Amino acid sequence: MKILTGGQFRELDIFTIENEPIESLALMERAGRAVADEILRRIPDDGRRFFVFAGPGGNGGDGLAVARLLAEAGRAVTVYLFNVRGQLNPDCESNRDRLRERDDVQLVEITSELVFPELHADDLVIDALFGTGLSKPLSGGFALVAKRLNQSRCMVISIDVPSGLMCEDNAYNDTSTIVRANLTLSIQLPKLAFLYPENQRFVGDFVLLPIGLSAEGLDGMKTHLWLTEEAEVQALMRRRPRFAHKGTMGHALLVAGSRGMAGAAILASRAALRGGVGKLTLHTPHACLDIMQTSVPEAVVQIDVDEDVVTSAIDAAGYQSIGMGPGLGRSRYTAAAVHDYLLQQVCPMVLDADALNLLADNKEWLHDIPSESILTPHPRELDRLAGHSQTSFERMNRARNLAITYGLFVVVKGHYSQICTPTGDVYFNPTGNPGMATPGSGDVLTGILTALLAQGYLPAEAVQLGVYLHGLAGDLAAEELGEESLIASDIIHYLPAAFRKLHGVS
Repeated sequence: MKILTGGQFRELDIFTIENEPIESLALMERAGRAVADEILRRIPDDGRRFFVFAGPGGNGGDGLAVARLLAEAGRAVTVYLFNVRGQLNPDCESNRDRLRERDDVQLVEITSELVFPELHADDLVIDALFGTGLSKPLSGGFALVAKRLNQSRCMVISIDVPSGLMCEDNAYNDTSTIVRANLTLSIQLPKLAFLYPENQRFVGDFVLLPIGLSAEGLDGMKTHLWLTEEAEVQALMRRRPRFAHKGTMGHALLVAGSRGMAGAAILASRAALRGGVGKLTLHTPHACLDIMQTSVPEAVVQIDVDEDVVTSAIDAAGYQSIGMGPGLGRSRYTAAAVHDYLLQQVCPMVLDADALNLLADNKEWLHDIPSESILTPHPRELDRLAGHSQTSFERMNRARNLAITYGLFVVVKGHYSQICTPTGDVYFNPTGNPGMATPGSGDVLTGILTALLAQGYLPAEAVQLGVYLHGLAGDLAAEELGEESLIASDIIHYLPAAFRKLHGVS
């Protein structure tokens, strides 16, 4: 699914109007109907009051249409239309005139000063002040309205985008003047800003409402931003050949573990095996031998010469993928071993955890990473690799530049994990939940990705499928166990169910 800029959304509206063809007022009615239907579906007819705050533009026109449709459904609606300059968008003006003809809607047109209504906790506010066209922070009276709404205790539903929130970069926005919605009803597609953690307090939950914007127009729009959909991931899934055996399903090497950190190696190894790899070898120090042989008997353990840490690289010529980092530590001897593995350049790698920390300490090694390898930093690890970022928008661009510069896939882990590709595309992953914010979750992802690469998935396929599977397994675990009790090994336990779901098997 494409993610468009605010300007592209306006272009898509115009294309739809000109090519469907449909009058702009009729398209506004279509949007208003979708929003009103969703509100009526969610909000019981319990006598509560609805207050619509509408601006002078297209978003305000949507709000006026919603107000009329809610009134037709028997809801008590009061509308505050801000027309301080005496100049409304033509379609907004038409919807205002339609409201004036009704006696079941209280319409207050603000031309100078607003006497703010007394809002009760059980009232519902519909925010239709400004939409995707906003290019600067709210100021003056509109800023005061946003602040008053945020001080109220009632539920707020924003149409398309919370008023005051920019669709992309909010680095220079005044966050005190952005409406804080409980629910955002986004027209047709998500906005990039919805996918960043710092904006969750403004967006709340968001729902996409299709209104039939032109598929032809959307296809013709160029973007490097995407939200992954389940059907796209399902198309990547392969069925095992009937005559498959362990020798044909790939041999993966994991370089993981140190004294006291065998758990990370265990989690990555188990995840790789559950991820379908044919054979797995673990290179780890002698201190991890007994627990690995007991905990993961299916893996071959290749013991390092050192008792406590990995100090040397083994010949990696016979492996189809290498995963490095979980529990390795940052010893200078381990650093030398990691660099030796990079210099072998035999197959794509998955680099996580301490492998990334060692790269951050030795940035010149980035040139030695095999092309199309996968790096899986969390935000702080990425900051150490690519420089500190003030916002998620800046961090995404730093990760994207890193991927392009070195020909890598960079996965910025978190809610809506971002997959930055060597070609400059960025895919946001929709699966996963807060319960996965637990020690070892990243080690599990490393194992899954390493397994998929070993089985012959192209790096572009492996990274998109692996990140989606990881989140989906976490979602299935959370459904049964709850988010609070979720631990990393639960994600591994639910990997089979995630595979079955993507294969369409109940």
